[in-house]
Amino acid sequence: MFTPFQNEYPYPNFSEERPRKKMEEALQAVAGQLGKLYPVCLGTSRIESTERLVSINPAKPHQVVGQVCTAPPELVEKAVLEAERAYPAWSSLSPEVRARHLVKLAAILRRRIYEFSAWMVYEVSKSWSEAYADVAEAIDFLEYYAREAVRWGQGKPTVDFPGEENVYFYLPLGVGAVIAPWNFPLAILTGMTMAAVVAGNTVIVKPAEQSSVIAAKLMELLDLAGFPPGVVNLMPGPGETVGEALTAHPKIRFVAFTGSKEVGIHIYQKVATVQPNQKFLRRAILEMGGKDAIIVDDGVGLDTTATEIVRSAFGFQGQKCSACSRLIVHKNLYEPLLQKVIEQARRLRVGDPAQYGIDMGAVIDADAYRKIQSYIAIGKTEGELVMGGVDPAEPDETGYFIHPTIFRDVAPNARIAQEEIFGPVLAVIKADDFDHALEIANSTEYGLTGALFSYNREHIERARREFHVGNLYINRKCTGALVGVQPFGGFNMSGTDSKAGGPDYLGLFLQAKSVSERF
Repeated sequence: MFTPFQNEYPYPNFSEERPRKKMEEALQAVAGQLGKLYPVCLGTSRIESTERLVSINPAKPHQVVGQVCTAPPELVEKAVLEAERAYPAWSSLSPEVRARHLVKLAAILRRRIYEFSAWMVYEVSKSWSEAYADVAEAIDFLEYYAREAVRWGQGKPTVDFPGEENVYFYLPLGVGAVIAPWNFPLAILTGMTMAAVVAGNTVIVKPAEQSSVIAAKLMELLDLAGFPPGVVNLMPGPGETVGEALTAHPKIRFVAFTGSKEVGIHIYQKVATVQPNQKFLRRAILEMGGKDAIIVDDGVGLDTTATEIVRSAFGFQGQKCSACSRLIVHKNLYEPLLQKVIEQARRLRVGDPAQYGIDMGAVIDADAYRKIQSYIAIGKTEGELVMGGVDPAEPDETGYFIHPTIFRDVAPNARIAQEEIFGPVLAVIKADDFDHALEIANSTEYGLTGALFSYNREHIERARREFHVGNLYINRKCTGALVGVQPFGGFNMSGTDSKAGGPDYLGLFLQAKSVSERF
């Protein structure tokens, strides 16, 4: 039915005139739309509440990106009702028909990829390349899950048995909740939502407060793509109110969440608690962050390795759950590689990403700024500061900018080597040998991504087995998983290893049924 899946790749080179001009035009066009009001979207209703989430540009905190109406918790009942109303008709459509909705949405988003990239530059302070990659990943999720829905819709074969017809197929679960993060405000939001929807479920989406405008813009595209009302419902608001009400509702069959470990654990506990009148066991599909390490073995080339480390540690200001926050280096390469990393990190340009050529924008908000600065203060007691650490302790209205920060000679059990910082802070740790490096890498409670730079085949094969992460990269950076190429999800406290963008993912939103008819 569909052509084979292909990633929306390679990404444009913004040093070339044509893509640079298209991005500049998109930024100018979106600038003219800043400050608008966006409603709560439940079925056909567009509700303007009195309370608003004011989304600001982290690089220019005085600039309002948009105002999004906050859904009061009592609207959760209406949202569930709208999703329930839409469910029978939507779930009865063939997987091919639901898949065509996703392909149509992908086509619309592809035509508007620069526009949505520009929204991301303003709302979450992504650089041009990071913003474009985010939108491209959203398109990838749409195209990949559309094809996966058709495959899952075919069911699975059973063993022949004389005199009977036996079939094994999949049904959707029902009404679910999607709680999305701000760091990949379109890609992860779209991926979780559309995986659930193309499987035949209907959903209520609670976007992150910091990126609710992008979620509202996606809802506009759903209308253009012809999604029936109630299939996707948007309920912006704080996690403490809207999120709590959603995860506690007895008719919510599943919760798909990406965010912090603490919130993920809380959701896991709530979903496991059976509510009065609940008739099913609910599912939690969780991705909860990491403390990702790059191991550098003896004998590798320094320049390319340093480039990949810097991209892993400081891309999008280190605000990726896959970002490298621990660099574990063999003692023989420790000094020369550290100098290469510092040299390359110093070339990164920090500033307003609406301007061409900026590598790092601002961190997401004032609270994130203070948290990162508190860890930098801790780091000064746990290692030697060799780069960064020069920004004010308190944020101001010039933007929430934090420069790349590197600490050397950090102990493996130090707080900055164990706790997720979610900012541009890199702890560098010396390892005596490969065994020691592997021990250090596996010493945290997380297990999301990791990378090994090595020319030693024995060490590479051991890392494949023993480096305990859900996504391991060898001789490349530990960020930038592509849909269908590197299915993404982690071990331990990094979540339920749901492997977004992989062949198992839609099964998390389905239930299997076996039917036997005797003749």
